[in-house]
Amino acid sequence: MLKDGKSKKLPLYIQIGELLHREIAAGHWQPGERLPIESQLATSLNVAVGTLRKALAKLESDGLLERRQGSGTYVKRAPTGTAIYQFFHLELLGGGGVPRADTLAVSMRQEPEVAQQLEMDYLEAKLWSIRRKRYLNTQLVAAEEIWIDHRHSDSLVAEDLHESLYMHYREVFGFWIGRVEDRIDCVQAPDWVTEQLGLPSGTTLVRVERKGWSNNNQVEEFSRTWFDPQKCRYFARWS
Repeated sequence: MLKDGKSKKLPLYIQIGELLHREIAAGHWQPGERLPIESQLATSLNVAVGTLRKALAKLESDGLLERRQGSGTYVKRAPTGTAIYQFFHLELLGGGGVPRADTLAVSMRQEPEVAQQLEMDYLEAKLWSIRRKRYLNTQLVAAEEIWIDHRHSDSLVAEDLHESLYMHYREVFGFWIGRVEDRIDCVQAPDWVTEQLGLPSGTTLVRVERKGWSNNNQVEEFSRTWFDPQKCRYFARWS
């Protein structure tokens, strides 16, 4: 059954924490550098100081920030793999940007090619297909389709899905994605993608094909993401 709707939004303080995490990862603030004072930072982010403080406290508990009494909040170290969106490798052309998502449709399908990517024995097995639009801050940058085995849920409703599907997998399905493999190429995007991105039919976009392995070392997710290189870029950082 096809169900339309939007994803469940993450709490605002988590969104702000993810934004700051990605800004630091992009090099906008370096280890040892002091962040702007809370009132200025809250104003620039258009959030209440209390919301900002919750986000800063979370980043401090993760070891990313350090609060020095009477001095301010400093970047303690470069980010590692603690963020909700640690596997989300799109960022704005200038770096950073907090990921957001709107779910367009959820449907159950039989797609042997995808079942093969998921290393399923029965290639005619039923799969959940999830189509979404992806944003960085408020900028629409990509469209994606994700497939998972139907065994995880008899009924999947768009409104019940988190913006972070990886959080949904952990909290609802009982597994989490521990590693991924991305393959990148340039292809003519499907019509549904160009329509959602407001681009002419037949536009060539960058495509990321991803396989995701769970904590049990099983392939649990296959996805395709098409993004506009005029609006964002793919990145990978190692330390």
